[in-house]
Amino acid sequence: MTKMKALSVGHNTKLAMSHNHNASKIIKGTIDADDDGLRDINLKIHANPELCFKEYHAHDNIIKFLEDRNFKVKKHAYGLETSFEAEHGEGGRLLVFNAEYDALPGIGHACGHNLIATSSIAAFLGVAAALKESKIPGRVRLLGTPAEEGGGGKLVLIEKGAYRDVDACMMLHPAAPVEDPKFSGKSFIKSSAATHFNVHFTGKAAHAAQHPYEGINALDAVVLGYNAVSMLRQQIRSYERVHGIITKSGAANNIIPADTSLDYCVRSATIAEMESLQDRVIKCFDAAALATGCKVEYEKATAYADLCPNYVLCKLYADAMGDLDSPVTLDTSSVISASTDMGNVTYVCPGFHAMFGIPVTEGSANHTPGFTACAATIEAHRLTITAAKGMAIAGWQVLESEEVAAQVRRQFENDDKKRNHQN
Repeated sequence: MTKMKALSVGHNTKLAMSHNHNASKIIKGTIDADDDGLRDINLKIHANPELCFKEYHAHDNIIKFLEDRNFKVKKHAYGLETSFEAEHGEGGRLLVFNAEYDALPGIGHACGHNLIATSSIAAFLGVAAALKESKIPGRVRLLGTPAEEGGGGKLVLIEKGAYRDVDACMMLHPAAPVEDPKFSGKSFIKSSAATHFNVHFTGKAAHAAQHPYEGINALDAVVLGYNAVSMLRQQIRSYERVHGIITKSGAANNIIPADTSLDYCVRSATIAEMESLQDRVIKCFDAAALATGCKVEYEKATAYADLCPNYVLCKLYADAMGDLDSPVTLDTSSVISASTDMGNVTYVCPGFHAMFGIPVTEGSANHTPGFTACAATIEAHRLTITAAKGMAIAGWQVLESEEVAAQVRRQFENDDKKRNHQN
């Protein structure tokens, strides 16, 4: 029998919690039984860091891991060479776990995507086993999501229909430990919306000593635009970010540069605010082009939306982690300035993107070489496995309980209405 109890989740909302202790036992036991295999795939991904859309070793190693356990896997799913899809179950609701596995240039798995993949693989194994044992209708899917680090792989997957008719999409992300040692991580995390764009200035070359007056200096345009953006930062909101680099500045000091470029990123709390800030930044470069007589062109990327986690899913995870003696915070004011293409997923289906802490050396935050080493430790693996169990138990309840699933959907619809009103 499944026992239900209603818990307050804020305002006038009540959350129906489904407690199937047998399913939880199966999930935890299945994950524990395959710990050696999960550790092995974790280290294989970590030892072979691959950049966005080039994750061939990770793709093949994960597929072999799944096929060795009798799962049927779609290789190169949704037209992406390094995506894959494995699914178990029939009918009912659909639960998706995202597996990321791309690395960073020069510093490998400094964002711990080997742990992200491991956690989602583990959760998939646990829920698949619970589905097999319970024989309830429902499907669990492990989706290989390449190119989070700047490639926007999930944006392509959204466009291709990978998240259509999904009742919940879940994933975890490692980070440095939270400040309060009582907690192992954060269940509810918002992140910034972000986009990046390239700026190209075209001027006219001339000899810098003999005929400088015949030139149109594209490097001057870069300098003017860069400085204008620096001044703009005085008038932006405290949570907004503008950062960039000069990618091309000239070939020789005695030639007036005719071809220069920059690469910029803009972040803000929401898509609407980010687009407004981007317009202001672009005006800085438009003005630089006007002042120097250069032509300016822009290459804009598709934006990463702000992360809008589903509170009901976060509450389910927080309760599951509490039962695992690994409590997490549930602070809805928690916002990070980083960005992820998982934000776009939370705009199209109920999404969850919690963070769990791993032991790090001093100064070894995400995207530093020190974090790369920390992401391979046995301690990090053990914490990943615990978080994966919590995520699997939380996701299971969406499949098992119609009432829980309905509340997840209502939360998503309410969040969507709020976003549309704000925009």
